[in-house]
Amino acid sequence: MASSIATNAWVDPRAEIGEDVEIGPFCTIGAEAKIGSGTRLLNNVTLMGKVTLGRDNVIYPNVVIGAEPQDLSYRGSLTAVEIGDGNTLREGVTINRGSEKEDGITRLGDNNFLMANVHVAHDCKLGSHIVIANGTLLAGHVHVHDYASLSGNCAIHHFVTMGSYSFLAGLSRVLHDIPPYMLAEGNTARPRCINIVALKRHDFSTPAIDGLAAAHRLLYRTKVGLNHAREILHSNGQSTPEVERLLSFIEGQQEGKHGRGRETRRAA
Repeated sequence: MASSIATNAWVDPRAEIGEDVEIGPFCTIGAEAKIGSGTRLLNNVTLMGKVTLGRDNVIYPNVVIGAEPQDLSYRGSLTAVEIGDGNTLREGVTINRGSEKEDGITRLGDNNFLMANVHVAHDCKLGSHIVIANGTLLAGHVHVHDYASLSGNCAIHHFVTMGSYSFLAGLSRVLHDIPPYMLAEGNTARPRCINIVALKRHDFSTPAIDGLAAAHRLLYRTKVGLNHAREILHSNGQSTPEVERLLSFIEGQQEGKHGRGRETRRAA
């Protein structure tokens, strides 16, 4: 099916537009944009620079994708934003393209839901099936793994990693990595318990849930230390694959600086 482009939209003739794409009124599409089939830009959407949108995304009004990174060290090199399939970006979402500090790409996977006024800064890497609520801000180089959920008006520090199936409560300030399967909240946000709702919703086994709960108690309440916790969990027969992923994540976190596993040096 042919694409629908509003007469008052501006689309550079060099842009690549797939089949059955809807580009609504007052959209601005730059020369290096690629839009996959079935994607809808409702109105007043701006694609700047090298932006790739996959299939069947829905982009709401006043979204800006691909603007230069808000990084004073950026020198104008050709960097990009890559977005997969089936994402929903609500009103006022901003996604900056990458900087020269990593691979030059800000990337989103598939089937993510970003609510109004979410900001995704340069070099962020988001997996798939992620929900980010209104007004939450991701600083540069943040990684968010699959099935994580972030509540509204949270602020995430540079180089933080949020693990899979983690949950962040509203108004939280995140300075340190949030391990997978944990529910975190606060200023500064800390793991408070396991994310039991997500674990049950996604059919995690009872041994996996019990093992994660035991790991949380050992690590964050009795605070026995990582190696001792691993020994106790192993001796109790609770070293499920999920528990091992949790412990490996925390081990990597401890090897980094400032509670952020990927920050091995101070940001420039």
